[in-house]
Amino acid sequence: MNDYPRWKHALVLLVTLLGLLYALPTLYPKQPAVQVLSNKSSIVVDEALKEKALQALQTRKIEFESVEVKDQRLLALFPNTDTQLAAASALREDLGDGYTTALNLASTVPAWLRAIGANSMPLGLDLQGGVQFLMQVDQKSVVDMQEQRYVDDIRGLMRERGVRNASVNRTPQGIVVQTKGTEDRDALAAAINRDLATELLVTDGTVVGDQATLNVSVRPERLRQIADSTIKQNVGTLRNRINALGVAEPVIQQQGSSRIVVELPGLQDTAEAKRLLGAQATLEYRAVDEGANAIEAERTGVVPPDSRLYHWKDGRPAVLKKKVIVTGNELVDAMSQAAPEDGSPAVSVTLNEAGARKMLDFTTQNVGKGMAVVFVERTPEVKIVDGKEVRSAKITEEVINLATIRGVFSKKFQTTGLESMQAASDLALLLRAGAFAAPVDIVEERVIGSSLGADNIRKGVMAVIVGLLLVITFVAIYYKLFGLIADLALMMNLVLLVAILSIFQATLTLPGIAGIVLTLGMAIDANVLICERIREELRNGSTPFASIRAGYEKAWATILDANVTHLIAAVALMAFGSGPIKGFAITLTIGILTSMFTSVTGTHSLVTLIFGRSTKLKALPV
Repeated sequence: MNDYPRWKHALVLLVTLLGLLYALPTLYPKQPAVQVLSNKSSIVVDEALKEKALQALQTRKIEFESVEVKDQRLLALFPNTDTQLAAASALREDLGDGYTTALNLASTVPAWLRAIGANSMPLGLDLQGGVQFLMQVDQKSVVDMQEQRYVDDIRGLMRERGVRNASVNRTPQGIVVQTKGTEDRDALAAAINRDLATELLVTDGTVVGDQATLNVSVRPERLRQIADSTIKQNVGTLRNRINALGVAEPVIQQQGSSRIVVELPGLQDTAEAKRLLGAQATLEYRAVDEGANAIEAERTGVVPPDSRLYHWKDGRPAVLKKKVIVTGNELVDAMSQAAPEDGSPAVSVTLNEAGARKMLDFTTQNVGKGMAVVFVERTPEVKIVDGKEVRSAKITEEVINLATIRGVFSKKFQTTGLESMQAASDLALLLRAGAFAAPVDIVEERVIGSSLGADNIRKGVMAVIVGLLLVITFVAIYYKLFGLIADLALMMNLVLLVAILSIFQATLTLPGIAGIVLTLGMAIDANVLICERIREELRNGSTPFASIRAGYEKAWATILDANVTHLIAAVALMAFGSGPIKGFAITLTIGILTSMFTSVTGTHSLVTLIFGRSTKLKALPV
């Protein structure tokens, strides 16, 4: 009898059951749906909207399966894509501009499966259809913002060193400092080299009379570092924002040094996608110019050089300092709540350490003075000029709060003055998702139809089935019963592969399907080695039980070597590849690992169960 541990039998059974359970959601296709979101915080998605949507569908006799309101969005399910498209057009027309109507795909996986974390495998753009954007990061604005920060730092050093009658200005060639005499210039140069030597390059400029200049530029290595960190922060911000807004299965990747690729599978409406990506909102905390009369400044247009004229939403003017105290980049957390004083809508803000120090320094020196909160929103716009798309951005800056600083604070405080709790919730959502380190603009867009994706899925599934059947047929004929056992292990390998991809929510693409087909072809290699070893042992005169034991033991080293070399190649592709290459590598890596388990442990368990209890075994069907 073959001695095989019972715990290995139990392990194979447990893994098989779990694999079947977590691969099961793949059999549930996603259903065509239409999603409706509010465009404005003042407009809510409620039961009244649901009734209006039902009326629009019933009036046009559009077949639907269900209409539900959940999490501030309306979701309508349809039996096919034709009715989905008709419904989207009807809802867009009847609900008006206050709502965004977008095509989507809804999960049909039963609730009991979702409750244990069993979800259908996400499908890539090439299989599911959707929207792809290529976004360009405005690196020039990054350099501008960074230079402005260095200007503020140099001004701070001038105050520390007691340098007067001096000016700091930005020019196309960099930052230029003008001082009265070379003594102040040299002192300031020494201070910059002491505090900012790793970031700034300082050279002496011309001396004309009693005016001396100092040329300051940002070091090239610092500019590269800023550009790299900027695009990484923007990738993270996009990912957080899209996840927070509920877009399913997004793919967000850096491309080159200044571009980002965003894929939103299942979405067919570019307007909806642009709204999700383009909404860039943040807060700026600015000091009030106490010496300026806002009404007079608006009437005459005369504003102090270090200040700017802003407006409230109702049009009232306010004169604020140009220098920002803290911005949305320095926010750690934001949460909507009712203000304890009067119950009005508010956003509780938490700053990072750098922002907290700035706020502490400012409030310490300005108790009794005014501080304003400016809401800044950047909305991308596309206009057709002379038959061509012209892209621009509309920047809206509104004062939402202006209050007198009553005491010193730093890390945590509240922003009030919002129009509703929904507005406070929306603002907190955008702030939590993060502010962009630099503006991003959509430079290219592609829409892949769901019908093309369905065709790709059919072809991909056909490739897997044909490849599996050919391998199964050959092995069953050539190795008889042992071949059928190997076929069962191969199917178990496919189930485990799909289950693991589903558990980790790895996005399946056409290259991923290619990886599955290749895995199926490679997985049988191990069983071929085992079967040939068993045949060899039988030819050498070993008993059937001894041949089985020796076949598995002697083939293991060769199987391990072969799979490790394949695994190294797959990991290299996964580490250095991107996009389709990475999808192929991930599928291949998981397939190699599962095939080692099923081909060796799985088949050994089956062989033992079939032949292990037989006492009169004279030959093996191999």
